[in-house]
Amino acid sequence: MADDRTKTNFRWVGKNTARPDGVDKVTGRARYGDDLLMAGMLHAEILRSPHAHANILSIDVSKAAALAGVKAVITSSDIPDHPLSKPPYPPVINDFHDISRNVMAREKVLYDGHAVAAVAATSAAIARQAVRLIAVEYEVLPHVLDPLDACGPDAPLLHDDQYTAGSDREHDAPSNLARTHAGQRGDLEKGFDQADIIIEREFSSQPVHQGYIEPLACIATSSEDGNVELWTSTQGHFIARGLIAGVLKMELSKLRVTASEIGGGFGGKTTIYGEPVAIRLSQLTGRPVRMVMTRPEVFRASGPASGTRTRIKMGVRKDGTITAAQANSWIQAGAFKGAPLVRATDSFFSAYTIANVQVTTYDVCVNRPKVAAYRAPGAPMAAFAVESVINELAVRLGMDGVDIRLKNAVSEGCESLLGVKYNGPIGLIEVLQKVKSHEHYSAALKPHQGRGIALGYWMHGGGLSSASVSVLDDGTISLATGSPDIGGSRSSMRVMAAEELGIDIDLINTVIADTASIAYSYQTAGSRTTYATGMAVINATRMVIDKLRAVAAKKWQVPVDEVSWEAGLARPVKSTADDIKPLNLKELAKMAPGMVGPIAGHSEINASGQGAAFSAQLVDVEIDPQTGFVAPIRYTAFQDVGRAISPDYVEGQMQGAAVQGIGWALNEEYIYNDKGQLQNAGFLDYRMPVASDVPMIDTVMIEVPNPNHPYGVRGVGEPPLISAPAAVANAVENAIGKTMSHLPLTPPKVLKAIEQV
Repeated sequence: MADDRTKTNFRWVGKNTARPDGVDKVTGRARYGDDLLMAGMLHAEILRSPHAHANILSIDVSKAAALAGVKAVITSSDIPDHPLSKPPYPPVINDFHDISRNVMAREKVLYDGHAVAAVAATSAAIARQAVRLIAVEYEVLPHVLDPLDACGPDAPLLHDDQYTAGSDREHDAPSNLARTHAGQRGDLEKGFDQADIIIEREFSSQPVHQGYIEPLACIATSSEDGNVELWTSTQGHFIARGLIAGVLKMELSKLRVTASEIGGGFGGKTTIYGEPVAIRLSQLTGRPVRMVMTRPEVFRASGPASGTRTRIKMGVRKDGTITAAQANSWIQAGAFKGAPLVRATDSFFSAYTIANVQVTTYDVCVNRPKVAAYRAPGAPMAAFAVESVINELAVRLGMDGVDIRLKNAVSEGCESLLGVKYNGPIGLIEVLQKVKSHEHYSAALKPHQGRGIALGYWMHGGGLSSASVSVLDDGTISLATGSPDIGGSRSSMRVMAAEELGIDIDLINTVIADTASIAYSYQTAGSRTTYATGMAVINATRMVIDKLRAVAAKKWQVPVDEVSWEAGLARPVKSTADDIKPLNLKELAKMAPGMVGPIAGHSEINASGQGAAFSAQLVDVEIDPQTGFVAPIRYTAFQDVGRAISPDYVEGQMQGAAVQGIGWALNEEYIYNDKGQLQNAGFLDYRMPVASDVPMIDTVMIEVPNPNHPYGVRGVGEPPLISAPAAVANAVENAIGKTMSHLPLTPPKVLKAIEQV
């Protein structure tokens, strides 16, 4: 890690600190989703479709229900039905009509792995035997996997009741195209007329899975009064509560959800899958029900990132000024609508000051699992197309790859394509300058080696967060939030609280509260948690400080505004009070119950003011000309991190994203046979990078603090992945001198390009 961070007087912020959950995790005491066991619990198994598209003609569960040890069998008739929602749709679509049918197929199955029925039995072995006894009669239908093909006039239709949003239902036919989204500014025709060079290309990317090591797992228990408790591996237990209650038509207050420790998520655990099934089985049996997906089930039936087909056109003057840019992208939603159109639209060109721009994205249903978020959903595919073309423009102009980006880079006061203004300083220029001055950028390359650069933009999230800070009688602090800890947020929260209080971090214990113990908090996603939940923690801590000052004021019999809080001590403000001894937290905590009562602070906010984040990746690859095999040999990630609250965790985010980007670019994809059945539903055949596949990932943190956060925080989890696949692809192009437009860049594709004359 290159330490280029601004020096500060902070005691804890910006320092590497011990992870509060570290001991439990390395010793195996941490309880993940499938670690919780309950007396009398049943084991659930789901029967899944072997077909990509088929009508369900009949389901016979009689043999399964009669098997000794089976306590319940359910189908879609046990899951409430919901009316189809109508447009206009919000950016994130939570249509209970679709969610309920994804949880359990109703009229027909829409992808290989679609849930059809479920059983609860006294052992996992009996449950597995029981699902094999369920007889389902199908009418197999034609299927479609590619989003562009799915928009064709002869494509198999997934939903008879789905019309393109904005269409005339009286005259238009049902469609696999659920909606479109667009952004535009300027005059495209004029912009392209001004260009000296115009490049048009087509790109494609395949669905890739988040690859979390821990499979989806939950355990549910219900009581006779209708109350349900659920433990589940989730990035957002409040979101899970809302979706489950909506699907099952429950009152929110009757569902208590606890987020277990989570063994990876990357956006893939921001929705629900088996939880409503486990709850319904528990309600029918009166016993706890445990459900854990196998790895093949995770691949076949949980959401990967969208695959895309993109057409892009860009024009540039001889001096490197980009005059116009246009993109059309067909984005796979999977079996149900909800592809990340808005984020994709905003991500294409928002890092650049292009006067004439148009982007249109298409939400297309295909016979694949419903997509889920994956670390900046929609953005890596957009950056792959844009950054590849910008690289080609630079080559055609004989211009340096960083210089063309610097010439067109946005700065403070500019706006994204969708009108988000970049208020306050942003670090894009600094990031690019740091790339160009880094010794990696000018290092010599050997034959068959290539170097690629790419830039990524992300507007991280804010939103709803809650925090509670309690002073205990012994002077220690209990800090509770509603945000599951995925990337070290427990540590960042206590660091900010300790900085505010001026105390040692070891005096603060962090807790992830369940949905009944703290106010609503949005999920840990969108690179929002350190920013938004951190602001709630700071607010709650400052409330505690005010109450501690009040205790000291009462003790000293002075007005509270004559008491300050400095370095963990309550001090009198007036110099005439030199004879008054400052009081520390432990002393104040001991006297507080008898003087004012318990001391606690809380904060519930809708955080705004999040700032744009930019990341650049610099990659060297070496290619075997005999096989087309691509080996990354050097990698440096650059990012404006705002201010790194916990630098080692930020470094880990940057390194992890780079590894995922390498896999996305070179190896990972869903492979289906001609029947639409997934062929690589396991880590043996779905080729994720391992340590031996990647070089050491060097990181360079550039700190341009966000003025809208007390400690300058910007979201850091998603930006480093956005540009990673593009950077690797650009390095391959540089090595072989041929354009490569279709991810992943597997050895046969690279070898074919090398051999083309």
